[in-house]
Amino acid sequence: MSSKHVVIVGAGPGGLTSAMLLAHRGCRVTVFEKEPVVGGRNAAITEAGYTWDTGPTFLMMSYILKEMFQETGRKVEDYLHFTALDPLYRLVLGDMDFRPSPDAAKMRARIAEAFPGNETGLDRFLTKERTRYERLFPCLQKDYSSLRAFLDPIFLKAAPQLGLGRSLFDNLGRYFAPDRLKLCFTFQAKYLGMSPWQCPALFTMLSFIEHAFGILHVRGGLNKISEAMAKVAREEGAEIHLGAPVRKLLLEGRRVVGVEMESGGKVAADAVFVNADFGHAMKTLVPPGVLRKYAPERLGRLKVSCSTFMLYLGVKKRYDHLPHHSILFADDYRRNITEVADRLVLSADPSIYVQNASPTDPTLAPEGCSTIYILVPVPNNRGRIDWAREGDAFRDRVLELAERRGGYAGLRESIAVERRTTPADWENSHGVFEGATFNLAHNFGQLLYFRPHNRFQELENCWLVGGGTHPGSGLPTIYESARISANSFCRAFGLGYSVPSSVGNKELVRPEPPV
Repeated sequence: MSSKHVVIVGAGPGGLTSAMLLAHRGCRVTVFEKEPVVGGRNAAITEAGYTWDTGPTFLMMSYILKEMFQETGRKVEDYLHFTALDPLYRLVLGDMDFRPSPDAAKMRARIAEAFPGNETGLDRFLTKERTRYERLFPCLQKDYSSLRAFLDPIFLKAAPQLGLGRSLFDNLGRYFAPDRLKLCFTFQAKYLGMSPWQCPALFTMLSFIEHAFGILHVRGGLNKISEAMAKVAREEGAEIHLGAPVRKLLLEGRRVVGVEMESGGKVAADAVFVNADFGHAMKTLVPPGVLRKYAPERLGRLKVSCSTFMLYLGVKKRYDHLPHHSILFADDYRRNITEVADRLVLSADPSIYVQNASPTDPTLAPEGCSTIYILVPVPNNRGRIDWAREGDAFRDRVLELAERRGGYAGLRESIAVERRTTPADWENSHGVFEGATFNLAHNFGQLLYFRPHNRFQELENCWLVGGGTHPGSGLPTIYESARISANSFCRAFGLGYSVPSSVGNKELVRPEPPV
């Protein structure tokens, strides 16, 4: 047993993964979470028999989650139940209802039907983007606390796959001609804080990952992952304190020596892992005058992602004819993206994501009812939108579009329970810097070494985990951030650790049959 004591601020996905790994490696681990439940933006929302995920609803790259449990000597399937989705999602573009499948033969046939003559592009896409993924993903699993990381043979071999000078949308033109078909492989870009016309070509691998490895649902919602991780961490001896907000980091010079609680108590530690939202943490947890590059007055120079307007609806109606995930594109998608990311104004015609999980998972709602989760990408709080004034009208616009464009007939009249989260709520109630739900943007100037380092460069004995550090936002990459930081900590203190398995040797979790 190591004598090292690690305090983790926040029980989100990154903090919980860190707690699992470090406790298993023999550290004494104490987690402080300000909310009464674990999970952060991966927590459950429950009311009147309905359950929604607060944030993430797509589980991709399940092998990474599997590896995190394997590193503690466990099987993730002993803790969670998975269902593979086919179709992956439903894409509504104007009069087209397109349903991509993880089965290449099905997908080829659907492209041939909707976009005749473009079906052969799928094979080129899968082949070339697999090469990109196999070269680049090991780079994302590396630590970039030093510029020397760019001289690693792994990175040098991958560098030609960065697609410098090409956008995601441009890159898809190598495979497909119709713009609408390209859009079917680009909508993920908005969650990186960029439009597909500006997003680097390297992120084409996101849509490849969905097609190659599938998208899974976890019974009870993806929030169950956080609950399972907390269970494993406790089994390994970690202490998780809920309803225990941290006021600030305790410093001796620039060395972190523990935390001070809102209650006034002080907890000493050999190291602190910060799982709070990065920008919020820099503003609130670090005493004034300490930070340089990431001082509060300089955070405004960082590029951040869009925000989201959320509706969590308990509905006295079923929509069994509609799939688990639907993306309803604005008629002028490029204009919508420009308004969200650049002009920072509300779109009259927004794009909408709807999760209709009850046909897949009846545990989420009372019998005969549905949980409907709606996410609308909107400007972050740099747009100065007055949500107290705009919220009701925008909510009505979104629900009307869900009914008319999405096929959710009778949705408004069937709502039994409704919750709403605006960008202002994300910032003021959830501690999300600028309400930027997907954290710092993923432009080249904020990737790899140029993102806040896992071993935080401004403070000693401080590590970062979560979407604000390397490799970035999204559940799989957040899990990787925790592994990178945990390994970095173990190197620093002379403790043993394991390295990620190679990309070519990935074993997915075993889901139930597709629905």
